Amino acid sequence: MELPEPPPPPKRGWISSLQASFFTGLIVIAPIGLTIWLIWTVIGWIDSWILPWLPADYNPAILIRDYFNIAVDIRGIGVAIFLLSTVIVGWVAKGLIGRSLIRTAESLVLTIPGVRSLYSGLKQIAETVLAQGKSSFEKACLVEYPRKGIWAIAFISTDAKGEIAARHDTHMISVFLPTTPNPTSGFLLFLPLEDVQILKMSVEDAAKLVISAGLVYPGTGDVNHDRVPDEVETLEIEGSAADLFAPADDDDSSGRDTRPDSRQSESA
Repeated sequence: MELPEPPPPPKRGWISSLQASFFTGLIVIAPIGLTIWLIWTVIGWIDSWILPWLPADYNPAILIRDYFNIAVDIRGIGVAIFLLSTVIVGWVAKGLIGRSLIRTAESLVLTIPGVRSLYSGLKQIAETVLAQGKSSFEKACLVEYPRKGIWAIAFISTDAKGEIAARHDTHMISVFLPTTPNPTSGFLLFLPLEDVQILKMSVEDAAKLVISAGLVYPGTGDVNHDRVPDEVETLEIEGSAADLFAPADDDDSSGRDTRPDSRQSESA
């Protein structure tokens, strides 16, 4: 029995075409607009904190208003002053005099009971996040979680140190296992190195895979063409999912058994 042909899909009207074009344009414009708005807002917020400390004789916006009688809003002056001041402070702090001043100031701050714990915590966070030349995570990896046989994407933080490393004879590492689709939350796991499968994909590609819930799949990361082919790539698999949903031929559309009759083969 032949199945009836499915009806043709209905034609889209001009309203549906306009609606699809609108949403496509919105997807293109929204990220760009939000990025520009966010940068503009952050620059204005930094200027609102820095510019009140700048003397009026050195403020370009005030100078233009006084000499040319034109009111302008020049954003970015506070950001430039902040960056320049940060560079100068860092340059001074690397010197002998700067280190002595920092040690003296820290000793004074640490004598205050309430401020001591707050300063120590903020300093530790700043040194961890803003450490020069160190990335947040080293590599992406696969770990068996939440049970054996189920693999999850994680990020290698550092080698285990201190008491955690001393309590184990094997090489222990710390990994961060993020949640989907919010990778800022997750679990800190300490695992033996041999139980971790290190991936060749970058940390950014692995983060995209986690955030998109597996929809945005990165490449293999085989830049030097040295990746060992997977077993699925070297074998020709029959009966794939595409073959299961492929339309049947005209001869086989009646649902007959097209396999050779075993009785005929036996008589032959």
